[in-house]
Amino acid sequence: MKIRLAIPLVAALLVVPAIAQDRENERLEEAATVLREIMNVPDNIPQDLIDKAECVIVVPSVKKAAFIFGASYGRGVMSCRTGEKFNGPWSSPAMMRLYQGSFGLQIGGQETDFVLMVMNKRGANSVINSKVKLGGDASVAGGPKGRTAEAATNEAMRAEVLTYSRARGVFAGISLSGANLQSDAGDNEKVYGQKLTPRQIVREGKVKATPEGAKIVAFLNKKSPKNKSADAETE
Repeated sequence: MKIRLAIPLVAALLVVPAIAQDRENERLEEAATVLREIMNVPDNIPQDLIDKAECVIVVPSVKKAAFIFGASYGRGVMSCRTGEKFNGPWSSPAMMRLYQGSFGLQIGGQETDFVLMVMNKRGANSVINSKVKLGGDASVAGGPKGRTAEAATNEAMRAEVLTYSRARGVFAGISLSGANLQSDAGDNEKVYGQKLTPRQIVREGKVKATPEGAKIVAFLNKKSPKNKSADAETE
């Protein structure tokens, strides 16, 4: 009798981690789809900005639900250029979380995809090393749209993080000032089978991308194989 009871229990314990990993794999797949759809539209993120980015963060299907007190919360992924000077191929993705609270009269809800581009080493190191408050620990601005970045404001060109959103088919540069961005340690462990910091994943190359994560890496390497920022070209 004890043996018969133990078998279903063991089976259940084995199924739970598998389900959790499937959920993270789905997030990687969804992030790859969002990244491809947004970046392949000519008049969305300017190519010259993509070519100067140190890291790219994709947060698909951020949920916003509110009644008087509102909040947005989502899980995403981050890939950075490898190499000591951020001039190598794109890294395996690290799992991230994005949270933004808000106040005021709000009724309703929606889902929004976000793409964040980290534009310099200081911003990249801030995001990689710790929990970051956008607009506080790292300067942030809504990113410009179009084939080139010539129309970008001074605020956008000085920002360490440029942010974009897509909701109900509408794409726009939008500031996420006040949002918190941090590593999702638990989900990184589920994906890679060990405890890892974002730095170990995206800068030290401690792990190889999973098949789902490799789609993100392959797309970025094809879309922007070389870092064309002033810092990278002068080093």
